[in-house]
Order: sequence, then C-alpha cells, then structure tokens
Amino acid sequence: MDAQFWDEMYRGQDQVFSGAPNGVLVTEVTGLPPGRALDVGCGEGADAHWLARRGWRVTALDISPTALERAAAIDTTGRVAWTRSDLTTTPPPAGAFDLVSAQYFPLRQQPDHTALRGLLDAVAPGGTLLFVSHDLADLPPGHRNGFDPADYYQPDDISRLLDHDWAVLIDETRQRTAPAPPGTSHTHDTVLRARRLR
Repeated sequence: MDAQFWDEMYRGQDQVFSGAPNGVLVTEVTGLPPGRALDVGCGEGADAHWLARRGWRVTALDISPTALERAAAIDTTGRVAWTRSDLTTTPPPAGAFDLVSAQYFPLRQQPDHTALRGLLDAVAPGGTLLFVSHDLADLPPGHRNGFDPADYYQPDDISRLLDHDWAVLIDETRQRTAPAPPGTSHTHDTVLRARRLR
C-alpha cells in the first residue's frame, strides 16, 4: 500500500469515493469550534471540503498526487492546503492542529510507533484526535486478498498507547450511518475520539 498502489487506484477510476463527508466525522466534529485541522489520507477531499465550509483551516494530506489534484480541482473555499506527504517518512508539524482526523486511514504498525507518534504529536493541547476504522469483525474470512488487518493500527490499539496527557472520550464500535462501500460488507465502525490535555 505505497504511493504507487494508491495512485494507480485513483487513476483507475473517475471517482473512487462518494463525495460525501464521512459520517463519523460529521457526528463528532459538528459543534466543535473551528480551528486548524489535519485531514490524514484525504483522498478526493470530501472531508476537507466539509471542514473548510464550516470555517476550519485544513491541511489535507495524501500520498497520491492524482487524489490531491482531483480534490484541489473542486476546492472553492481557499481554506485547504492540499499536501502530498507520507507519514512514515515526514511527520506533520508538532502541536499545530486543533483536530487531527484519520478516517479509515491504513497506518501500518511499527515497533517504535514512529509514524503514529508523529500523528499524535500533531494534536495541539486542547485539540481532538479522531481515528476511525472499519470493524474487522465485518471482514469475511478468506476475503482479505493478502491484506492482514493486524499489520495496521486500529482505534483500540491507539487508545492503549495514549498516556496521561490524553483523555479518551470515545472508544467504541458503532453501526455505520451510511451504506457500506460497494463491494464490501462493512456495517460497523470502530471510533476513537480523544482530547489532548497538555
């Protein structure tokens, strides 16, 4: 799942995702005062556009230049910085964001947790981390195509790594509010929402 993999996926279709913001993002962020947001793995930009229209200044990261070009082409707000970045080699600026949102972002586990720690460090004191994944229980046996979910962080993995500088507000599995993506059987999401205390 490197830059070539993601760029080929986006180049292979005119539109990969629905264009609607992720339901968990809408549920959890509505009501938060707008500030600086980091949209991790922004894809075609639906979440970043939604945040920007609500007053957030957004840094939208993706590893695929095709996805970023597609997202930037429909940006009418001027409030999004579309940024090509690989979190495994370049961490985001520390303490720079009031919201760090990773929606279904496949972050590979590392023994030293370097990429994850860079992501956590990007949350400013008082800021929010929102990390959402598909519930692995929905994944049918034998339908993984060489993808081992255990290789990637799940929200519960991250909540166990948070220290006394964090307050975990939500760490749960919930039913999806939107239909499962075509060709999948995802009916539940796992959700971690935490606030950085200092």
